[in-house]
Amino acid sequence: MRPIQALFDPADYPELMVGLGVPDDAAVYRLSADQALIMTTDFFTPIVDEAYDYGAIAAANALSDIYAMGGRPIVALNIAAFPTKLPISILTDILRGSAEKVREAGAVIAGGHTIRDDEPKVGLAVIGLAHPERIMTKDGAQPGDILYLTKPLGTGTITTAGKNDKAEAAHITEAVRWMATLNRAGSDAAAAAGARAATDITGFGFLGHSMELAESSGVTLRYNLAAIPWLPGAEEYGKAWIFPGGSADNRLTYEAGVHFDDAIGDVYRMLLFDAQTSGGLLACIPPAGVSTFEAEMARQGALFWRVGEVVERGEKPIVVDA
Repeated sequence: MRPIQALFDPADYPELMVGLGVPDDAAVYRLSADQALIMTTDFFTPIVDEAYDYGAIAAANALSDIYAMGGRPIVALNIAAFPTKLPISILTDILRGSAEKVREAGAVIAGGHTIRDDEPKVGLAVIGLAHPERIMTKDGAQPGDILYLTKPLGTGTITTAGKNDKAEAAHITEAVRWMATLNRAGSDAAAAAGARAATDITGFGFLGHSMELAESSGVTLRYNLAAIPWLPGAEEYGKAWIFPGGSADNRLTYEAGVHFDDAIGDVYRMLLFDAQTSGGLLACIPPAGVSTFEAEMARQGALFWRVGEVVERGEKPIVVDA
């Protein structure tokens, strides 16, 4: 059987700007000289106990792909699988959390589809708009760009600790707040700063998504471990070696492409591969746009961290200094 990519020759679809050929965050289809359609879909099983929070996080996570491409979400469709053994009120709360997050983004829920399943699964298919010449992709990073992260890391280890009744309530609350936070501010600020490359940090972890960006752009991303932000509790649970299975998979998949300073121990190496949910944007900001990015983030009251820089391609795609 031929891979699906072989069925679609990019030359036959000149208006498809981003599709199956590259590992990007969403598909992009040019509608006209000044308008492009951005399309994505994402859904997952529950990672928190509260139904409303689950819906809000699932929506923020799906919307994030539009923001990572520099777009503005306009319409979304619900995707839901739900067990018949659970009260329908739980699904109502999930969908309410999702709808209110979509409304916060300035978009609208236009419909969707629900099926029966033994385990809940919720997410969105989202459509957004952007100017074709202002799309941010994973292949646009340039040496000299400054790397900014817009949310702290650690949602995987914290939510896993929560599932095992080993997490402090305050740590779960803070993780939920960050996961339900839209990446709109970071996207707007990166666009204003002239960024041409970005991605959002989700299931492949910080270094997994970094690897995709570095490989697509043909550069090396150099990080300073001391500059990377962690959610309260993340380091604590990491030291107790509480991680979701996806974190170990990420490390097995991507570690060969990372050069770690010898001083960086196993816990922090694992934390950098921790599978995230609805994480922040990793934005590559041109030097001339740094002041604009920081000023725009401050104007919107959004936090950000300068975590590294893009350099010429070296021996490995990722370098992490102690």
